[in-house]
Amino acid sequence: MALSDRRGGSRLQPRDQAHPLCGATTKSGKPCRNPARPNGFCATHQPPAPQRPVGLIDAKAFEPLLDFVIRRVTGQYEVDPFGFDRELTEKVLAPAVRPLYRDWFRTEWLGVENVPSDGPGLVVANHGGTLPIDAIVTKFGLFDRHPAHRHLRLLAADLTFRLPVVAPLARKMGDTLACQEDALRLLRSGELVGVWPEGYKGVGKRFRSRYRLQRFGRGGFVEIALRAGAPIIPTAIVGSEEAYPLLGDAKPLARLFGLPYFPITPTFPWLGPLGLVPLPSKWIVEFGEPIPTERYGPDAWQDAMLVFELTDRVRDTIQQMLFRDLSRRRSSSVRTMAD
Repeated sequence: MALSDRRGGSRLQPRDQAHPLCGATTKSGKPCRNPARPNGFCATHQPPAPQRPVGLIDAKAFEPLLDFVIRRVTGQYEVDPFGFDRELTEKVLAPAVRPLYRDWFRTEWLGVENVPSDGPGLVVANHGGTLPIDAIVTKFGLFDRHPAHRHLRLLAADLTFRLPVVAPLARKMGDTLACQEDALRLLRSGELVGVWPEGYKGVGKRFRSRYRLQRFGRGGFVEIALRAGAPIIPTAIVGSEEAYPLLGDAKPLARLFGLPYFPITPTFPWLGPLGLVPLPSKWIVEFGEPIPTERYGPDAWQDAMLVFELTDRVRDTIQQMLFRDLSRRRSSSVRTMAD
């Protein structure tokens, strides 16, 4: 038997031949007459999503983690000739360090576009703050902020590779010994390399000398850049000096433990391990305009005067950047207090 609609319009086919209707009940208590979806309800009256029972774990959510662990245990992952483990660095170390520079130090990044997206480059930065966390922040922050997500291969001191836990981690994250041979190999293979020419003189200087650059050695980093034809990117880091203010050096303890210095800060060694927690200083990391070197020719690194001039130029550039960024940070603090 055929049915007609209430308006006397077109006639509907019998129920067994008509488009199925929604089986829900409206607020007025009448059945819904909207076309139903495959689950028997219209778009308006979709049933609520089933609740997952409390205490049950979705196994699919752990599949990537399980796969990662299995590959690590079975050795099915790749490292480069320097021991750099890209997967471990990007999936484990980077997320672990990210809260440090993003939330704790509230790092502001300037001039990231000055770092080349491909090819070799030598990032040269100031050093300070008792512990070399400025290098760690720069490495992982640049990976996060740079459009090409470039890895900065750090040139580390020999002490780094003599420490029991630090040494294998440093290798895994792509660090290598601060020597010309390794630096040249990295640059000639198109890598981005980071160097802190002040060395121990930078991280070990007293708080009263903060942001005053120490000697940049004999310009070894300039020779490397000239030999590889890689641009030099002057980099200024503000904030590291306040993270661990160095007030003194316990020289007898330094000799006892074979360290270049034994730091005394406002919190260390007085608070024990808690004294190693950095203070929440405000950081600014600025990458300056690259200084090209390929135009000088392959034998330019043997020109002592040129090496000296470029070394002095890089040092002066970083020092001026530090003064400018310190002023910017003070101005920002004054505006924040006024607000």
